[in-house]
Amino acid sequence: MTNSLLTVITFIPLVGAILTLLPWGKWLGLDKSREEGLIKYGATIVSLIPLALSALLWFAYDKVAGGFQFEVKAPWITALNVHYHMAADGLSVPLIFLTTFLTTLGLWYSAKTIKVRAREFFFLFLLLEMGMIGVFVSLDLVLFYVFWEIGLVPMYFLIGIWGQPKDRPQYSAIKFFLYTLAGSVFMLLAILGIYFTTDTFDMLEAAKLKPFAGNFLLSSLAFWAFFVAFAIKVPSWPFHTWLPDAHTAAPTAGSVILAGVLLKLGAYGILRILLPIFPETFKAYALVVVALGMISIIYGALVSMAQWDLKRLIAYSSVSHMGYVLLGVGAAAFAIGTPKWVDASAMALNGAALQMFNHGVSTGALFFLVGVIYERAHLRDLKMFGGLSSKLPYYYGLFAVTAFTSLGLPGLAGFWSELFVFRGAFDIVKVWAAVGVLGIVLTAAYILWKIVQYTFLGQYDPHKIDHWTNVQTGAEEHEPRDVALFEKVTLWPLVAFMVLFGVYPAPILNFFNGAFVKLMSGLAGR
Repeated sequence: MTNSLLTVITFIPLVGAILTLLPWGKWLGLDKSREEGLIKYGATIVSLIPLALSALLWFAYDKVAGGFQFEVKAPWITALNVHYHMAADGLSVPLIFLTTFLTTLGLWYSAKTIKVRAREFFFLFLLLEMGMIGVFVSLDLVLFYVFWEIGLVPMYFLIGIWGQPKDRPQYSAIKFFLYTLAGSVFMLLAILGIYFTTDTFDMLEAAKLKPFAGNFLLSSLAFWAFFVAFAIKVPSWPFHTWLPDAHTAAPTAGSVILAGVLLKLGAYGILRILLPIFPETFKAYALVVVALGMISIIYGALVSMAQWDLKRLIAYSSVSHMGYVLLGVGAAAFAIGTPKWVDASAMALNGAALQMFNHGVSTGALFFLVGVIYERAHLRDLKMFGGLSSKLPYYYGLFAVTAFTSLGLPGLAGFWSELFVFRGAFDIVKVWAAVGVLGIVLTAAYILWKIVQYTFLGQYDPHKIDHWTNVQTGAEEHEPRDVALFEKVTLWPLVAFMVLFGVYPAPILNFFNGAFVKLMSGLAGR
């Protein structure tokens, strides 16, 4: 079972996707409405299988032994030396769980909110899940690339078909597609370069052989080809401009997956491919990566402060928060080959990986919360709200916990990731880290001023919004209704993780620390 566990987790969503396409209504004698309900909740139930197996993976992984476990390797395309090679280590296990967790919540929420073309929506969502999981378990570059590309097409259609008409969904979908595809072309060229140099597509073998090690120019070209592909996905400034449009147009569950998982694919690629395979080249350009991270942190926060569309504000906040990941990774790369900085670099990487997980949970919850208010008011303009704490106290409580997690309040999960990033970075790149701290202040400013003040505080004005919609019945009402039960079920698990890992982050930190201490010790020559 252990040898096939990753394969089952990866491809069960594909089985579920195929099942959604079958004519269940005709076979079971159901009308269109009942068939649609069967597809919606059937897809949600299917998503529970990889979620349960990823939880099993979490507890079955031996953190003491560390390294890659549950490995499977078999010939795939022998003429090209391509293998079906999968395994999971301390970096990928939490991200696999995050993917299956957010997918299940997204499908559950969508079962209540998607009203048109449900069959296609749930098919694409499950197909997207397979692509995302596949990226996190692949150890062959061709397999990695195939799964990377699989995730591109479903998200394109999710944005283009189910996006909000007033937010130009087709334009946003095409922009997302072209940006990501352009990055993929660069990555494919770099993958071919590794193969022609080392005669292998295997990531672990390539890390040992160090392709282009004697040619700094070719090594730099391959490094930047990979980096641009990953930076577009992160997204890092200045490759970020597709993100606000895509987030604004996407349906709620699409935004959750886009922020919660798809952005992590880029950061994961940097950690899984660039650091082990191009360590010396990465070290040479480490300060450039640090600078991009610092700019992303401050720029993303400043632009967030200028937004009045709640969803667009949270989208730009992702640029800022993912900047902490680049800051931590760049600082660690700068420490390569320096034994005295092994602990600091591992700490910076711990913070970067923890930020990936925590950002997925907190920002995923923020987009769900935007969906909750949008389903009622059909607008996201912060100027049109105010005083909702008195009308929607339960919603206010959920939003407050999530927003405080995002700004890094001690006692909640977001605090630890930022602390570890800066604790490690200050030892290695003091000035850059000191400037990056401004991002924490700016984050608190836009969350407290723009979100909390304009949405929840002050006096409620019933004349600002023509009517509210009852999400249970679809009827128009004069007063807003608080969070419905299905919305509570969606948000409770996310809030639980924010509090749990805020009070006690060790269960997830032990995964990352084991992986990164081993990686950085090896790169330092210990």
